Amino acid sequence: MSNQTAERPSAAAPRKRAGTAETLFRFQSFFGLVAVFIAAVIFSPRDDEGQILFLTSDNLFNIVRAVSEIGIIAVGLTFVILIGGIDLSVGSVLGLAAVGSAVLMVEDGLGVWATVGLVLLAGVVFGLLQGTAVALLGVQAFIVTLAGLQIARGLARMWSGGETVQISYGDGPGQAPVLFSLLGERTFGGVVPIPVLIFAVVAVAAILFLRTSAYSRHLYAIGGNEKAARLSGVPVNRVKIIAFGIAGFCAALAGIVHAGQLNAGSPNDGIAYELDGIAAVVVGGTSLAGGRGSVIGTIAGALLLGILNNILSLNSVNTDLQLLIKGLVIVAAAALQRLRPTS
Repeated sequence: MSNQTAERPSAAAPRKRAGTAETLFRFQSFFGLVAVFIAAVIFSPRDDEGQILFLTSDNLFNIVRAVSEIGIIAVGLTFVILIGGIDLSVGSVLGLAAVGSAVLMVEDGLGVWATVGLVLLAGVVFGLLQGTAVALLGVQAFIVTLAGLQIARGLARMWSGGETVQISYGDGPGQAPVLFSLLGERTFGGVVPIPVLIFAVVAVAAILFLRTSAYSRHLYAIGGNEKAARLSGVPVNRVKIIAFGIAGFCAALAGIVHAGQLNAGSPNDGIAYELDGIAAVVVGGTSLAGGRGSVIGTIAGALLLGILNNILSLNSVNTDLQLLIKGLVIVAAAALQRLRPTS
């Protein structure tokens, strides 16, 4: 009995350490966000009155506004990456949606809601088609979405004639409804940008969906072990197709927001946005192998990168050096995932 009693603490200690490590890795994005926020406060320049520029309300809301489009894209990408997939087409789908928003209102005379509905439907259909190719045809997601990137960009160029379509507002021909201009405005006393509210609604909806639906359990099961999930009766193909459809919806929504903020739609919009979106997901702690991660972590990852961009710009850091620093942060986040306990 005495020998058994002596052995129990030593057996429990590794489990306790593993649990602590798992907790640290689970919340790595939040620890990183807090660390970057504190560093931003410390290294922020000050105005003539000694006020920390980084902490001004205008600057803080500008940060969230700047990350709103990437954040919306990243939320959609989280669903795809949770199943161990990837979607390289979201930046091009954003460009296609921005062009579609401008053309449908300015050249075709459609109203705001009809335009938004058609553009979102196009994004969903594009995502579902890619998901079908991945799930039913067995083509690797990397290849399918790389082709999708080219196809969406080509469609955007064809739709716009290769030119930027400017959006002017009014009631006459060639003008978009004034309602659409709200996407570039602020609310709550002119403080909170409308895109921030849209980002918040998308994020909350995704969080609640993943916490309450059976679909979320299927996502994690497929990402953890697709073969075991299939043998357990999980509708693997359907789950995959829906995940890509959600990514397409989010990319199209980000494109609508983009057009509303810039009052234009260009076939070049959204170039490399897929990389920023994937970076936000990875920094947020979602494993590229699938099966582990959360939308909350993705939001934290997007905000972390946004704060990093902002403080580097406030300090007039060279653009090339900014890219280097952000690259190192992404590599560090991916490296941490490799060290994460597997059980």
